[in-house]
Amino acid sequence: MHRRNQNKGNYIRNACLALLVLLVAVCWQNLKAAGEAPAFQEILGLFQGDLYRKVLNTHMPGVTGDTENRKGPKQLGEIFGEMLLGVLPIQSYAMDLKEYDTQVESELTYEMLLAREGEDEKYRDGELIEDGNPAEDSKEDEEQKARKEPEEKGETENGNQGKEGDGKEEEEAEEKDGEDAAEASGLPQSSAPEQSVYISREKLNDFDYLIQHFYVVDKTTTIDGSLLNAQELLAKNMKLTTPSDQPQILIHHTHSQEGYADSNGDVSTSIVAVGEYLTELLRGYGFNVIHDTGAYDIIDHQNAYSYAGPAVEQILAENPSIEVVIDMHRDGIKEGHLVTEVNGKQTAKIMFFNGLSRTAANGNLEYLYNPYLQDNLAFSLQMKLAAEEYYPGFTRANYLKGYRYNLHYVPKSMLVEVGAQTNTLEEAKNAMEPLADLLHKVLAPETSIHKS
Repeated sequence: MHRRNQNKGNYIRNACLALLVLLVAVCWQNLKAAGEAPAFQEILGLFQGDLYRKVLNTHMPGVTGDTENRKGPKQLGEIFGEMLLGVLPIQSYAMDLKEYDTQVESELTYEMLLAREGEDEKYRDGELIEDGNPAEDSKEDEEQKARKEPEEKGETENGNQGKEGDGKEEEEAEEKDGEDAAEASGLPQSSAPEQSVYISREKLNDFDYLIQHFYVVDKTTTIDGSLLNAQELLAKNMKLTTPSDQPQILIHHTHSQEGYADSNGDVSTSIVAVGEYLTELLRGYGFNVIHDTGAYDIIDHQNAYSYAGPAVEQILAENPSIEVVIDMHRDGIKEGHLVTEVNGKQTAKIMFFNGLSRTAANGNLEYLYNPYLQDNLAFSLQMKLAAEEYYPGFTRANYLKGYRYNLHYVPKSMLVEVGAQTNTLEEAKNAMEPLADLLHKVLAPETSIHKS
């Protein structure tokens, strides 16, 4: 009787142990499906010896019966996992869910990202603007006005008075060069104004000051002083080295169908016509310019950058002397009128737009790598600085966003937004006169801009 009771006790103990193993395995399998099973790995290790194998063979032979056909022993999690999946199919669904990643850009194909760029330009801080952000533009205007009032009285940012001593003779010589170029281009000499505002380069070395006064950073991207270092960017030489008997500048339009308030749908009233006028002005300054009037957004606006990219590549391959690529667009705003007065003319405001190949969510986008990002930023900053000093109020704050926007083909690549849908074609064309002068100041070897 005593031996019978002892055997019965052993049987109960072994059965309880088997149930405990089963409970641990089920818990582990559920936590594994959720990706949270670190501690249970160790616990199961204690039961993967002869003890649990003997118990299962003795009391649950059906569970381990197929292990002999395997090259190695079946893990306890697999055994009970198969049983559980047979009884509860919903467990399989839960396991499948963990295969999907919540990252967005890192899972997209290169083509999908290019398509995103085509639509992304319509957004500011994730909001569809169809066409800026009036509050943002108003903020820019107020900041610029507050900044320029003391400067227009002849004061520099650090309190020094303007032109003095030997610097005056040098600046007068530069102004004469600008006037000669303007006269050759057919522009009135008043289109090459004297420098009226002086911005301290020392203050620009303060990253916070630079961002607050010259940039708008979209919330979908990030930037810091290591990438936006004014001293380094302003030190980069943007002067052309190609002689004017070879193509130097390419102007094209990723979105050629963008028009203005009085456009009638014909190309002669679209952004392409504005680009043609800039081409004529730059040729008047002595530059050798190619204007690509190809339409890349008719078939599929969303994939316009995908269509424009190969066309730009082909033009550059056929004309390797080209040093500057300008993609000219018309911006869009919810409401308002982006206009100022330049040389007595109602003139559309322009904006220099940079893509950083970096998003706030995923950091640097290696698959949209831009080897010329620093050069792009240097080009737009030097253009912005010249605009602030010679044409105060003409340019909006430089805009920084996350993708690449086909700005990776040559170092001196630029995307320019000319006015918005509320501007007239004449206002947009008027903007080309100061823009051409600014390009001449920054690019022409014989000119220089204020370096104090």
